[in-house]
Amino acid sequence: MLKNIKSALVQDWFYTNGGAEKCVQSFININPDFDVYALIDFLSTEDRHEIINGKDVNTSFIQKIPTAKSNHRKFLPLYPLAIEQFDLSTYDLILSSSSSVAKGVLTHSNQLHICYCHSPMRYAWDLYHQYLREANLTSGLKGWFAKYILHQMRIWDVAASNRVDHFIANSNYIAKRIAKVYNRQADVIYPPVNTQAFELNEQKEDFYLIASRMVPYKKIDVVVEAFALMPDKRLVVIGDGPDFNKIKAKATKNIDLLGYQPFSVLKEYMQKAKAFVFAAEEDFGIVPVEAQACGTPVIAYGKGGSKETIVSGKTGIFFYSQLPVPIKEAVLKFEKDSDSFIPSEIRKHAIKFSTQRFEDEITLFIKQKIELL
Repeated sequence: MLKNIKSALVQDWFYTNGGAEKCVQSFININPDFDVYALIDFLSTEDRHEIINGKDVNTSFIQKIPTAKSNHRKFLPLYPLAIEQFDLSTYDLILSSSSSVAKGVLTHSNQLHICYCHSPMRYAWDLYHQYLREANLTSGLKGWFAKYILHQMRIWDVAASNRVDHFIANSNYIAKRIAKVYNRQADVIYPPVNTQAFELNEQKEDFYLIASRMVPYKKIDVVVEAFALMPDKRLVVIGDGPDFNKIKAKATKNIDLLGYQPFSVLKEYMQKAKAFVFAAEEDFGIVPVEAQACGTPVIAYGKGGSKETIVSGKTGIFFYSQLPVPIKEAVLKFEKDSDSFIPSEIRKHAIKFSTQRFEDEITLFIKQKIELL
């Protein structure tokens, strides 16, 4: 697609295999000739092969700091300086995949810079106060320093947004956030979901499922509290993380905490669940789409990306407060209306978010912008 066009792909960082990395994998599928840049690269050999086809990553000076692998976040004040040190002056096309600083690479007027934006910096903007509370940084000298650094990050972030020629948002929800924070318009291309890896199963069993990393914003504890109010309904919880013990303490006899499970086990539970419960406010939310690809309806918090991936009354239902009682009421409503959810129709809806669709739309977008040069 990009023959004779020298191209660079800039990612914030590589240390895990999550949603942003799935996008990078598709970008490499689209154009195997991308040179790859990131602040740090601590991928395992297996993940490196899967995400970037075994390619080398050009990293910043943060990579060489001794403690960067164990806790790169503490070097946040250095991120803007580090990303600006990449010399991309010889490239015709720069594609940045950014939820932090990747969009801030320096470019010149003869280059095309397209940013696939997962979100403006959450910790500096919409989650600023929550971040300070959870990090116990609302007061004191450390709190003052954190607030100052994030203030400086906001100033830099707005300036860096002007270095992007075209923004792509991963949902309408994020497009609105980009307009609010950067005063820029963004096209929307939903991220890739490997729907082919999740086969339809029309035979559902009598249990509900939640699967996620156990961190505060996922609200798994609230879902567990909701099912503690419904002792006749079984909930299976898959996942691990810092909140595991806190959640375990709230689990009643009808709630099974299975911890981390391999993909094959997760998929089997996802295929057989009566419904998947999703209480987080996500920018997009890949896991609910994976559940729908199995023909499993989703009971979701009605804010964020879920509003764009779930059709109320057809592929799932919403609750509008991240509290136990609204979740309980949503489960009871779902059971009352359960006959209206047809697994084959739910899967048909999920296919709209496939990996192939993403790669086709990104390819067309880049071609159109290159032709305008």
